[in-house]
Amino acid sequence: MKRAISKNVDTRILQYANKIGLPIEKELQHFQVDFFNAFTFLPDMAMHFGSFIVKDNFTRETGISAIKNSIGFLFYNIFEDSASIIDGKSRAKHNMDPPYVRIFPFTIKQKIHFTKDTRVTHVSISVSADYLKSFLNEETQHFQFLFDSTHNFLIEELMTDDILRTVNDIVKKEEPGAMKSYYYKIKAMELLFYLFESLRKREKSVHQKLSGREIKSIYQVRDKIASSLNKPSSIVELKRIAGMSELKLRKIFTQVFGMGIYDYFQHLRMKEAARLLIEEKLSVSEAGYQMGFENISHFSRVFEKHIGKKPKKYSNDLKSYACKQ
Repeated sequence: MKRAISKNVDTRILQYANKIGLPIEKELQHFQVDFFNAFTFLPDMAMHFGSFIVKDNFTRETGISAIKNSIGFLFYNIFEDSASIIDGKSRAKHNMDPPYVRIFPFTIKQKIHFTKDTRVTHVSISVSADYLKSFLNEETQHFQFLFDSTHNFLIEELMTDDILRTVNDIVKKEEPGAMKSYYYKIKAMELLFYLFESLRKREKSVHQKLSGREIKSIYQVRDKIASSLNKPSSIVELKRIAGMSELKLRKIFTQVFGMGIYDYFQHLRMKEAARLLIEEKLSVSEAGYQMGFENISHFSRVFEKHIGKKPKKYSNDLKSYACKQ
């Protein structure tokens, strides 16, 4: 893929931001941009993606997009920008914050925190609510909470293999020689298709308006869960962190993350187990024991429930796929 990596990259970002009405000039000083690409399909949709290094700690608030009643879809740190040499120069490795897929209305400002000396990669899509309804068509009824302007909603979805594959198609494949804009519009729609396919499987919950404090608290709970995957945090501790009753905590957690607290813990646990199998090349028993399982048969059943395959088959299938590439 031909990447824009030059002193002019900030100009490209500003041109894109101006097209969709996002004031970001002051924020660019916080980033060292490695690459950036953007496509506008106005008045309905826009997409941008790239990779950059955070130069200092700061918090960014999302702005109001010129796309009417737009909804934002942020695929954050889902792909790893693995190139180590650009323009003949070696590039130092940087830590990356945990990945997430987040959905939010641009009418409500969202805070995104950046940590100094971390690498950030992203694919961001903004779509008008009416355009989204037009392609969801009869399925719109299942996602009505997205279109109710009275709700300050925030949705975070877990990454699927289809989402990961499509994000990498967008970012890492060579650009087509012709009809480039058309290609990326199709890819953006494909990415949204897989995201909504995943959202369709969520536990049903009543979507209530969330305050900034509630959103902050529920992410503190999520961070605590993710910090100890070999042992579940007690509900007493999570209630203390959230500063709310158990019933309210469970309702808001399910609303934001699409599953209950324990299921979410187990899903993150199995995602980490899958990483251990592939990246660390651990055996099934080693991965299971490291994730806190004493019974490997139980580990295998939980893994299959959340990943879709038994761990041995998952590992063998990926190894087989890698050999064919």
